[in-house]
Amino acid sequence: MIIPRPQDAIHKAWLYRLLMTIADDAVLMRHLKFKGGTCAAMLGWLDRFSVDLDFDAVDTTPYIVSSLNIRLQQLVNALGLGIKDYSKNGIQYFLRYDAPPHHRTTIKLEASFPPPVSNIYEPVRFVDIDRTIPAQTVETMFANKLVAVLDRWEKNHSLAGRDIYDIHYFFLHGQHYLPAIIKERRNTTVRQFLQELILFIEKHVTTTTVQQDLNALLSPEQFQRIYKTLKIETLVLLQDELSRVKLNFMV
Repeated sequence: MIIPRPQDAIHKAWLYRLLMTIADDAVLMRHLKFKGGTCAAMLGWLDRFSVDLDFDAVDTTPYIVSSLNIRLQQLVNALGLGIKDYSKNGIQYFLRYDAPPHHRTTIKLEASFPPPVSNIYEPVRFVDIDRTIPAQTVETMFANKLVAVLDRWEKNHSLAGRDIYDIHYFFLHGQHYLPAIIKERRNTTVRQFLQELILFIEKHVTTTTVQQDLNALLSPEQFQRIYKTLKIETLVLLQDELSRVKLNFMV
């Protein structure tokens, strides 16, 4: 995974240290499936930096969730990370580490549940940390990333430039998405979803949206190349996909 700025090296080191600790715990690995930007970047599916660790928790019984929280807290404490904040109702931690001024100092660790039934996972070797971890397939990740744009807005009334960048990157690199995930999460057809997503991006995504978090996740050269045209290019790619879906009579 690339680091756009030298000071991001400390954050990357803590991300990897925490991920290795989780991956070495057999109990956690039975219940957690790796996903998100850090997972994609480590596997070469994205070319940007990512700052969080995200998982799906596939067993959501109260006892299991409580056990996972206890185990994660023990591991975090053993690593010497401080718990800055946490969720009392789920699995979400904001972890603090020491760093010089003007550096990142916080890692978000989160496990979402229940995940879509249509999600597909497979064990994957993460070369950077020399570990095999169960993770979302790229097709699963792409589908969830498409849905994330609308989902983030509906839940938090917020936008993330990285969502648009990731959709653009997946399309440009010929990745496919799982239609079943879109149908399950949005309770609609792929065609209707794409139409809705296109209209939403046209209306709500601006250059400011793109700049808000993306400029810290790309090198200055990458950012300058893409930020002015990212919205337009993404809309073109989505329109092309909508045309393909209509042509193939995909529901």
